[in-house]
Amino acid sequence: MNPTLYSALTLIVPLVIAIVFHEVAHGWVALMLGDPTAREQHRLTLNPLRHVDPVGTIVLPGILALTHLPVFGWAKPVPVDARRLPHPRRDMLLVGAAGPAMNFFLALLAAIGLGLLVRSLGGSAALSGNFWGDNLINFLQINLSLALFNLLPIPPFDGSHIVEGLLPTRLADAYSRMRRYGLVLMLLLLLVVPQITGFSVVGRLIGPPFSWLMGHYLMIGDWVTRL
Repeated sequence: MNPTLYSALTLIVPLVIAIVFHEVAHGWVALMLGDPTAREQHRLTLNPLRHVDPVGTIVLPGILALTHLPVFGWAKPVPVDARRLPHPRRDMLLVGAAGPAMNFFLALLAAIGLGLLVRSLGGSAALSGNFWGDNLINFLQINLSLALFNLLPIPPFDGSHIVEGLLPTRLADAYSRMRRYGLVLMLLLLLVVPQITGFSVVGRLIGPPFSWLMGHYLMIGDWVTRL
């Protein structure tokens, strides 16, 4: 198989699955808490075409993965109307946390799948160049990266909803006003600041916990192999 096509197949499929489940998790939790907006707009679906943003879902994460940087990206946000939630601040915290929680869970499934695959192949050496092994490894890495990136407390990412729900009301109101500048803040912190100061938000803040979690998830996979 052509190396470029092989890389694309082992990156795009895991990435799309991770992002779609992330977004649907937001919508399902909102629905369970009382807001049916996502269901009404037909966004509680696993059809990737309903969620994919060409740049945020495919182009940018693909470039980051191919250059061996932590993968992050975005999809079309699942609509949530906080006014339809019984406890807006608390419920938006739970809705925001649902996406990263789903990615951590999918990463666990990937680690278990890797362990079972290694066991069936007779050793980790057989993973080299294995199509399913590469998909599972990328699925594990992508889910961890997406979870950690979305936990950054920068509006409009999920971490900002969690922080807003934890702050006292007065501070939360002030913090929420930053949301209108979310895109500008994201571009400044992720693109401009690294160019000017050399400080990489992704590399310095996401890299260490990513490495720590990756090691522990691989330990789970190794445990599954030895069962």
